[in-house]
Amino acid sequence: MGLSLDPYNILAGFIFGTIGWGASRYGKRLELWQPRVIGFTLMGYPYLFTNNWLLWGIGVALIVTLWFYHDQ
Repeated sequence: MGLSLDPYNILAGFIFGTIGWGASRYGKRLELWQPRVIGFTLMGYPYLFTNNWLLWGIGVALIVTLWFYHDQ
């Protein structure tokens, strides 16, 4: 476990971190806890995984989850 400097990991961290930041801001503005939790998870999980397939799979799954909980 450690920080990987693979370009795909850096790209995934940037993409999912940016989407997570937007989701947490959206959840804060509308006082919804689900988008905030998903947003913080999207911002933090790239630091835990170095496997590219796992990193991108979890990110896509979290974005799909965010889509279903964005207005509840």
